[in-house]
Amino acid sequence: MRRLYNSLFILALMVLGLQTAQSDDVIDVIGGQEGAMPVAVIPFAVSGGVSAPDQDIARIIGDNLARSGRFEVLSRDELVARPAGLDDTRFSSWRGLGMDYLVTGRMEMEDDNISVTFELLDVFRGNRIEGRRYQLDPRNLRSLAHAISDIIFEEVVGLPGVFSSQIAYVEVEERDDQRLHRLMISDADGHRPREVLESPQPIMSPAWSPNRDRLAYVSFEAGRSEIYVQNLRTGEREKIASFRGINSAPAWSPDGEHLAVTLSRDGRANIYLLRVSDGDTRRLTDHWAIDTEPTFSPDGEQIAFTSDRGGRPQVYKMAVNGPGGVERVTYDGDYNARPNWSPDGRRLAMVHRHDGDFRIAVHDLESERTRVLTDGPWDESPVFAPNGDMIMYSAGGSGDSQLRTVSVHGRANQTLPRSGGLTREPAW
Repeated sequence: MRRLYNSLFILALMVLGLQTAQSDDVIDVIGGQEGAMPVAVIPFAVSGGVSAPDQDIARIIGDNLARSGRFEVLSRDELVARPAGLDDTRFSSWRGLGMDYLVTGRMEMEDDNISVTFELLDVFRGNRIEGRRYQLDPRNLRSLAHAISDIIFEEVVGLPGVFSSQIAYVEVEERDDQRLHRLMISDADGHRPREVLESPQPIMSPAWSPNRDRLAYVSFEAGRSEIYVQNLRTGEREKIASFRGINSAPAWSPDGEHLAVTLSRDGRANIYLLRVSDGDTRRLTDHWAIDTEPTFSPDGEQIAFTSDRGGRPQVYKMAVNGPGGVERVTYDGDYNARPNWSPDGRRLAMVHRHDGDFRIAVHDLESERTRVLTDGPWDESPVFAPNGDMIMYSAGGSGDSQLRTVSVHGRANQTLPRSGGLTREPAW
């Protein structure tokens, strides 16, 4: 029901004709690649009877690095040479282009496997930062490209890469006058999609368990909202919330033992803590307003959520255990919703109404400043990457929904490929 609640909030604001109340604490950082590190990713040399493989490993690496917003990847049309490694690299040429780094590599066939070597070169110092050799089945080249991208990102940026991770999302497609909803999993770049579940009824709010072996989600296959947990290894699934009224917006606790959910079993939409092992529930909020879209802090001690208890949707937080009560977090603008806590616990990504459009913003919990990252007009469902350096979200609204990524610095806003219909509600 989370999308329904968001729609109700948006509709109420539109009917009232409210305009966004801008604050000096709102910073618009939408923009290009300023500050990104220049890198050239050279097409890998092919030898030893190897024909050009179907997967362009250098292209995949370059696309990954560019999508992170941390790197500005040189176009292949501008390459002044195509070295295969340190020994045949003339660094002066690359310094003249302003490059900071080079990525080079070569491939050759060894029996039924392919040998791949890559090197990360420092243009300024003229030396090798990292170099590795792999032997693998050619069908695994895309996975290797993601792994190499992770290595490069961590060596240069100092944060773990996320290119080998997976995302979950909902795909909606019209077929034979019927709307089909699919729960999907793919690589973080949107490639290699795999269907987990298909239903003619809506599927919403997928959420990864901490150890990545289960997905919680909301399904309407019984004609009303129910929460399921699906084991991705066995394919088995369990219905864990089917109370009277609303069952929605599941969010895993960091220990994987509980889900924070929205239930209206007592007549009002409140946040509950649900123990996955036995379904035991404990109510965390008790208010006449709509309390929904919970997200755990990384230490599991707090929950942030959306509520219209102040008259308009805003983000609040509260302790999971012990005293403290509910504290309002956001005050900038008349609409802030769908919070997602960053892995370091310092920020919340959220949907923020800005200049009349719904955009993705990041709220710093210490400085209490909000930065707008996207253009809108219908951006929703933000989720941090596991390293906290990128955000994935759904853009375009219900008419042309697609997944996009943006760096937390507001750079490299890119669209992920779609294999079928509309894509929405990402989980990373």
